[in-house]
Amino acid sequence: MAYQIEPSYAHGTPEKTGILLVNLGTPDAPTAQAVRPYLKEFLSDPRVVEIPKAVWWFILNGIILNVRPKKSAAKYATVWMPEGSPLRVYTERQARLVEGHLSQRTQAPFVVEYAMSYGNPSIASVMQKLKAQNCTRILVVPMYPQYAASSTATVFDRVFAAVQTMRNTPAIRTIKHFHDDAGYIKALAANVNEYWMKHGRPEKLVMSFHGVPKYTLEKGDPYHCECHKTGRLLAQELGLSKEQYVVSFQSRFGKAEWIKPYTTATLLELGKQKTKRVDVVCPGFTSDCLETLEEIAQEGKEDFQHAGGGEYHYIPCLNERNDWIVALTDLVMDNLQGWLKPADAAELEQSRLRALAMGAKQ
Repeated sequence: MAYQIEPSYAHGTPEKTGILLVNLGTPDAPTAQAVRPYLKEFLSDPRVVEIPKAVWWFILNGIILNVRPKKSAAKYATVWMPEGSPLRVYTERQARLVEGHLSQRTQAPFVVEYAMSYGNPSIASVMQKLKAQNCTRILVVPMYPQYAASSTATVFDRVFAAVQTMRNTPAIRTIKHFHDDAGYIKALAANVNEYWMKHGRPEKLVMSFHGVPKYTLEKGDPYHCECHKTGRLLAQELGLSKEQYVVSFQSRFGKAEWIKPYTTATLLELGKQKTKRVDVVCPGFTSDCLETLEEIAQEGKEDFQHAGGGEYHYIPCLNERNDWIVALTDLVMDNLQGWLKPADAAELEQSRLRALAMGAKQ
């Protein structure tokens, strides 16, 4: 293997700690031309699609990549923000806000960046960017609260593949999951409660998580159990009975059986029951994206109301909520023990002003 040339280094340059937030990915534009390479990269990952490679190659290249890019591009166009893809916009903002909060809490030099498992900016490119800033330690934070081999593990695969090309490797730490983290659960509950204070409460709260094939559960993937634990903890924080909420799973793909109940089937059934109002929240997504803004907010509403249901409300993801950013910063600090030292009192005011300039809230 040919290793990459190391960045130039001047003796005496302080070592830094890198914090890398990683999300799934997004095309660069809401066009079929941009969606096609993104989908190809995503659906070519053997952790995402566990079908024999030769068989899947013909399905992917012969059918899916000739049909799906145009359809997906039309969906992306309905949620695209002026600054770009919602997932990329919110993830970048989260990185900058965490940077601001961290600057109030440590005097050690650090860098916060974000990357995508598929698409841009790639994990490999951002890892090199961190090395160029003399980050000798990197904490990798997959932005998935619940661990799944098809999401969290793909981040780790790409991080360590990038490390394999480096001659002078940084120390690496990873966060596997935070599905039951107290700060995350409280931020979720506060988000829902604040929405209800403004818009009233539903008959039923649907907690919709991204789906995975059933065979992954049977082979030992903990994702299903972690989603249900998140749902139970959130319901407890909200004071909901078992009859007032349901955990379901969205984004089914292909003909294989996926973990149930399916969100679409759940919404159709609630509609047939003439439920007066349903609210849907997506606790497995820390940032709004195509799967929340189009599939749940738009398609879910259509399914529910066409089946006979009444009011339908989608509750946005955590995105830039201050309590969520604080919880995420706490999670980062907990996993940086021994790498960052706390700020002393004399520097706190100066750090606070710098953090406010970066976008942190009072």
